[in-house]
Amino acid sequence: MAQFTPRVFSGIQPSGGLTLGNYLGAITKFVATQDAGTHETVFCMVDLHAITVPQAPETLRHNTRELCAGFLAAGIDPEKSILINQSQVPEHAQLGWVFNCVARMGWMGRMTQWKDKAGANAEGASLGLFAYPALMAADILVYHATHVPVGEDQKQHIELTRDIAAKFNHDYGVDFFPEVEPVIEGVATRIMSLRDGTRKMSKSDPVDASRINLTDDADTIARKFRKAKTDPDPLPGAPEGLDQRPDARNLVNIYAALSGASVADVLAAHDGQMFGHFKQELADLAVAKLSPVSDEMARLMRDPAEIDRILARGAARAREITVPILERTYEIVGMVR
Repeated sequence: MAQFTPRVFSGIQPSGGLTLGNYLGAITKFVATQDAGTHETVFCMVDLHAITVPQAPETLRHNTRELCAGFLAAGIDPEKSILINQSQVPEHAQLGWVFNCVARMGWMGRMTQWKDKAGANAEGASLGLFAYPALMAADILVYHATHVPVGEDQKQHIELTRDIAAKFNHDYGVDFFPEVEPVIEGVATRIMSLRDGTRKMSKSDPVDASRINLTDDADTIARKFRKAKTDPDPLPGAPEGLDQRPDARNLVNIYAALSGASVADVLAAHDGQMFGHFKQELADLAVAKLSPVSDEMARLMRDPAEIDRILARGAARAREITVPILERTYEIVGMVR
C-alpha cells in the first residue's frame, strides 16, 4: 500500500463576493488546518470551474484577486500554505482530461449539483459544467491530496473523486492515487440565509440582505443581523429546543461559530432571551470578528500587483508537486514522453 504525504486541498470559485458562509464554512477551517501543522495545505481559487457558466472577463479577474485577498485577510499565510489560482497551474486541466477519460457518463449524470444547476435546460448547459466533477477530482489528485475540507453539498463530488482514483488504479494495475477523505466538521459547516433559514447563504441570492458579505462595512453587518428573520419564541436552553426552528438555529449556529463556543453553551448562556437582544449581541460579535478581515481585504485590493506576485509564487511552488505527478500519470497511461 502506497504511503502518501498528509496533504489538504480545497478551493473556492471566484464567481462573486465572499460571504460569511464562505468564511465560517470554509476559510476559518482552512486557517485552522494550516496552523495545526499536521498536513501540507494547498488552497485554490478555482477559476477554471468558474467559467463553466458565463463570466465577464474583467469581473472574473477582479473576483479572483478579491478572493485571494479574502484568503490572506482571514489568515492564510502564503509561506505556510500553497495559495494558487487554478489556471496558473496547467497540470489541473491536463489531469482533468485524463480523468474525463476515466469517469463514466452515468457517474456524471447522477451528480446532484449537475441536476440542480442545469435544471430543465440541460441541453443548453456547457460541457464543462457536466464534466466539472472530473476536473474537481484532478484539482485534488494532482497534489495526491489525502483530505479535503468540504461542505455537505460537495460530499458527493469527493465520493466521485474516490471512484475515479480507484478506477484509474484498478485499470492500470497501480496504487498511484490516494483515496481522499472528506473533512466535514463544525457547527457552521452550512450557513443559511438570513432571510430564510431553510436555504443556504449564497452570493448569487438577488436579495443582498440574505447574506453577510466580507466586503460589508460594520454598519451594514450590524443592520443585516438586526433585521435577520427569526421567530417569536425565546431562545431555548438546549439544542433540541431548536428543532423545527431553522431561522433560530441558523443565528445560534453563527454565534457559536464566531465565538468558538458550542451551540449548547451559547443556549445555556442565553436561555429565555428574546431574539431582539440576542441579534444585537450577534451583530456586535460579528462586527468585532469580521471588520478587521474586511479592512485588510480592502487594503490588499489597493495593491493588485502584490496579489499577483503572491499567486505567481504559489503557482511555482505548486508545480514542484504537480509536474512530477502528471508526468508519472502520463507514463502509466502510456504517453510517449
